[in-house]
Amino acid sequence: MRRVVVTGLGAITPIGNNVESFWNGIKSGKCGIDTVTHFDASGFKTQIAGEVKDFEPTDYIEKKEARKMDRFTQLALVAASEAVKDSGLDMEKEDPWKVGVITGSGIGGIDTLEDQHNALLNRGPGRVSPFFIPMMIGNMGAAQIAIKFNARGINENIVTACASSTNAIGDALRHIQYGHNDVIIAGGAEAAVNDLAFAGFCSMKAMSTRNDDPKTASRPFDAERDGFVLSEGAGFIVLEELEHAKQRGAYIYCELAGYGATDDAYHITSPIPGGEGGAKAMELAIKDAGLKGEDITYINAHGTSTKYNDQFETEAIKKVLGDAAKTVAVSSTKSMTGHLLGAAGGVEAIVCALAIKDGYIPATINYQNPDPDCDLDIVPNEGRNQEVKVAMSNSLGFGGHNATILMKKYED
Repeated sequence: MRRVVVTGLGAITPIGNNVESFWNGIKSGKCGIDTVTHFDASGFKTQIAGEVKDFEPTDYIEKKEARKMDRFTQLALVAASEAVKDSGLDMEKEDPWKVGVITGSGIGGIDTLEDQHNALLNRGPGRVSPFFIPMMIGNMGAAQIAIKFNARGINENIVTACASSTNAIGDALRHIQYGHNDVIIAGGAEAAVNDLAFAGFCSMKAMSTRNDDPKTASRPFDAERDGFVLSEGAGFIVLEELEHAKQRGAYIYCELAGYGATDDAYHITSPIPGGEGGAKAMELAIKDAGLKGEDITYINAHGTSTKYNDQFETEAIKKVLGDAAKTVAVSSTKSMTGHLLGAAGGVEAIVCALAIKDGYIPATINYQNPDPDCDLDIVPNEGRNQEVKVAMSNSLGFGGHNATILMKKYED
């Protein structure tokens, strides 16, 4: 089976609009959550979010083209472009049929959907934009990335709720392993901080209502957690077949070594008690990489700051790792970024790659009250300088979707 490595990273998040500022934010324990500015949230039970700040699309994309893109597509294109630049790929030298794009977006162009629905209701059908459909549909981030880079290989968008971009990265691994592609730009983007999405999540009572203290609202594994914090952004990585990367002298961040995906087949929103589905995804990823549970240094948990997710994910980790669960470092960077829904896995894959590169394990910030049901080493409040040989990232989505990827330090 062909080996696959990570050669490029790109991110735009609530704590940084490129990889360097994002990673510096992670290492300093920065929180990107604040009062909502995208719309008037004063009438909502939740009034906080992790918004991407100081983002002007025309700083990156030609104005005429940017106007034809929903915000999630703009974020995807910017993050993917950073990843490609970071990789050093010269697309003119690549076989375009061997370069693919696989994205993840759980919701897609919800801003565009709402705007154009309002146009229909208030001004009539003739005022709906001809760009409405191609702006709204979730695959358009993948399409726009492909158009920019002449990537004519596999092109897909995965829709598995909060597992979307981890599934995208895992599927990209398979396509390269099997020889279908040599290079794939993989990750995810989401831009759902709007009143319609907020109304839906508020009705579900899924989000934190800690409006008076937004910086501490996302508190994964803490006994007083009261829900997740909705965020936006994008995270992409460039994956390459190892020999392809070596031949062009690419810098290799790490090896993407394992992938597992399952479904709870239990409930449309709640994870299955005991975390059996997530446990199986982790087990499959570890087996796929040819490793054992005790080989894992760090787990970037899904860690949403909701009662059942954090408890059941804890149980799943203990089930898979056994005694090793007592010593493995586990943290949730959603404590800093909030929950980027379908883009979360892309951003958190970058965290894992940089944890391996820099020998640094990020903290779970806002941890104040131990929860006996979440009795793991969750790296509370302060990160650690520690060699990371193997990092694993979990993503668990509505509908019972579970996805796990496993990265390890590259060795020739």
